[in-house]
Amino acid sequence: MPFISKINRQSDYNLFRSATPLVIDNGASYFRIGWAGEDDPRVIFRNIVQRPRHKTTGETVTIVGDHDPALLKYFDCTRSGPRSAFDSNVVYQFEIMEYILDFGFDRMGANGSEIDHPVLITECVCNPVQSRSKMGELLFETYGVPSIAFGVDAAFSYKYNQLQGICDRDGLAMCPGFTTTHVIPFIDGEPMYKGCCRTNVGGYHVTNYLKQLLSLKYPYHMGRFTWEKVEDLKMEHCYIAQDYISEAKLFQRGTKEAEEKTRLWQLPWVPPPTEEPPSEEEIARKAAIKEKLGQRLREMAEAKRSSKINELENELHGLEFLLNQLEQVAESDIPSFLAETGYVSRQEIESARNRTTQSLRKAKGEPKSEQTETEKADSSNNEKYSLVNVADEMLTPEQLIEKKKQLSIKSMSEGRMRLKQKRQEAELERERKQQLEEEKRLENPELYLEQLHAKYKDLSEKVDQRKRLKTNGGHTNGNNLSGGVGRGERLNAAQRERMRLLTTAAFDRGKGEDTFGAKDEDWQLYKLMSRDNDDDDEGPDEDDAELARISSRLQDLDPTFVPKLETSTSQTAEVPRARPLTKEDFQIVFGVERFRCPEILFNPNWVAVDQVGLDEMALSVRWIIMRRARTGFVVIN
Repeated sequence: MPFISKINRQSDYNLFRSATPLVIDNGASYFRIGWAGEDDPRVIFRNIVQRPRHKTTGETVTIVGDHDPALLKYFDCTRSGPRSAFDSNVVYQFEIMEYILDFGFDRMGANGSEIDHPVLITECVCNPVQSRSKMGELLFETYGVPSIAFGVDAAFSYKYNQLQGICDRDGLAMCPGFTTTHVIPFIDGEPMYKGCCRTNVGGYHVTNYLKQLLSLKYPYHMGRFTWEKVEDLKMEHCYIAQDYISEAKLFQRGTKEAEEKTRLWQLPWVPPPTEEPPSEEEIARKAAIKEKLGQRLREMAEAKRSSKINELENELHGLEFLLNQLEQVAESDIPSFLAETGYVSRQEIESARNRTTQSLRKAKGEPKSEQTETEKADSSNNEKYSLVNVADEMLTPEQLIEKKKQLSIKSMSEGRMRLKQKRQEAELERERKQQLEEEKRLENPELYLEQLHAKYKDLSEKVDQRKRLKTNGGHTNGNNLSGGVGRGERLNAAQRERMRLLTTAAFDRGKGEDTFGAKDEDWQLYKLMSRDNDDDDEGPDEDDAELARISSRLQDLDPTFVPKLETSTSQTAEVPRARPLTKEDFQIVFGVERFRCPEILFNPNWVAVDQVGLDEMALSVRWIIMRRARTGFVVIN
């Protein structure tokens, strides 16, 4: 079976005699295997299996333990995530367990299909008989081991520490595991499994809790907090506080001791490049290049200007020559004479000559001839709308179409001029009113301010009432709140009139011959039904503008005036400008998180586990060792 791993294969397997046992620490987090009598295990890896497919060949490979993230670009890992053989701390997926054992024996250097060494393998406290029998069946029948011994890792560790003089014969072994935590009492050096306790909180929950706290504290660096990295941070920085409340108050006060206990993790950060001021030589070089480019542009503009002047002079000479010839032609022969020139009348030729003369003066930079505004407007209209005053009999079909366009454009232009004049008159009227208000303010400031407040109050109530009517048509639900109403109750006057016209037109259809549109009056209905005439107050109306003006005036005159909050959605809040990122923005600070995460071993309810903690479990077994005068306690990791 092909394995992908960064762990090297041992080469001294055949040097050990068959009587030398293999020791396996089969934990829910890590799998350790080595030779009996040695201080450290030979092979250590995560107790997980992943079986992805190669993206090109489709071959299924087995990845045991931690893998290189660079391999993910070659394998499709979306359908095969990491899987464990454990449920809590009990082995129940023996197919995965077989992959783990295959990989462990392969890394130890075993060549054959059988393992001819005795095996000592650890298991959880009070392991179910079915799980133990399945494990024995797997080792005997698949690998052919000569003998198997099962044991609890906490008992082995307690025995070792007892030989070293660290533990007494009576004591408690507290064993925080990956997903569970056990407390085992020892009497006369022997474990009392009948009195042991277990809670379903372990190192997995501590790591997950730390990952959640860091993600909430630094949400913009959430991608950095991978499971493996948070596990390393937990093992390196977390500790159990002797007194959690006192330790938390220490960090709350921000004392020097708390600063010393704080740890800092600096994420990769590249400072933004700083631009150095250019030197004098660089400034002079850029100025010379800019001057050279400017000189080239001036030469090109002068050449273009000379060419345009020549074109305009030739065009002006041609128009004057055409006018001189036109004086020698009879009045009745003028249309036929002008048919080949593209002009229709003498006025059109003269207007073209005037335009060319003005363009030529402008190109040469000569001052313009002084004209009144009326004369300028008349000359401009004559030049733009040269076909308007020409009789239809003298125009060709194409010129008739052009004449209609000129008539339409002229009417719109005149409308814009009238609108502009109306705005100017309104501006003058506004200035006159402001002058009168200023005179009133100077005459009696207190009375003027009181009148402004009253006017502001009336206008604000009027605007609010109109907005309420526009929202729900004046209907409420009894609590002065907007109730659920239909669309017809929210329509304004223009919309209701349009609906009435549509309804009337629908009922009139089918009554005799349909002659709608035969008269010009019928087309007025379309104008009334058009949404362009919908007075839906899309923009600010006069009341809103006056209210804004009075509010601004009151803010200038009365320092105690506070305007009402604007609820209109048209005014968007100013987006704050983002400051440049600094080195401090890429720093992860570990303060209370260092001792807060391991505290869930004593308070599992912090992570929604309704079970007792380590302290309560230790008290629950105290009756077993009360007859002993001296009791030793040791924590087995």
